[in-house]
Amino acid sequence: MIAGKKLIVCMPAFNAGKTLELTFRGIPEGIVDEVILVDDHSADDTVEVAQRLGIAQIIEHDINKGYGGNQKTCYQRALELGGEVIIMLHPDYQYNPSLIPAMAELVAKGIFPVVLGSRILGKGATKLGMPVWKYFANRMLTLGQNILLGQKLSEYHTGYRAYNSEVLRSINFMANDNGFVFDNQLLAQVIYKGYTIGEISCPAKYFPDASSIGFTDSMQYGLGVIRTSVMFCFNKWGIVRSEIFR
Repeated sequence: MIAGKKLIVCMPAFNAGKTLELTFRGIPEGIVDEVILVDDHSADDTVEVAQRLGIAQIIEHDINKGYGGNQKTCYQRALELGGEVIIMLHPDYQYNPSLIPAMAELVAKGIFPVVLGSRILGKGATKLGMPVWKYFANRMLTLGQNILLGQKLSEYHTGYRAYNSEVLRSINFMANDNGFVFDNQLLAQVIYKGYTIGEISCPAKYFPDASSIGFTDSMQYGLGVIRTSVMFCFNKWGIVRSEIFR
């Protein structure tokens, strides 16, 4: 536990056999109550590695449900287990697991209900390997969303997040897309509900075995981000009533 709150780390996995052990070994000892790994029908030995590492909560999808579908299973299980602080950590070792205590403490002590590990705070994202086109797209999409959603976040697109369980219980994340835009929809839901979002700097690694979406998927994601932002405004203005904002 941290600050008396049950801490659960969720790892949405797909073909993460080569990096899972590095990620798991990097999780600080003594504060995490449960680690949940949801395998999205991997073609490699992700499940076998998880079993060897002694991860108790392993859920296997019979079919590939997508990145968003994987997270839905993660969060459902974490809430069932009574998690009070829930952290999503990708098992590809792109994000530094040693930041878990800092992120969890901000949530557990009620400073922020949601905390993001931002790759953009500070300098050096491209020096660490983020492709220049992805950095540019990240900045442009973030600028647009900050204007439309009325925020001042450094980025909306990180996969490293900590949530108070009450936040997840209060939003309809099950209505979100099963693809990559799930993350962005979830943040829009959080903001729509009036929750504040904190950020800490998180330098990210980029290497061949780290998962990364390609140009085509990135374009689809970008369009999904724009659509989510527009629907956020339409719902705020009472023009439409979308299921994800109910």
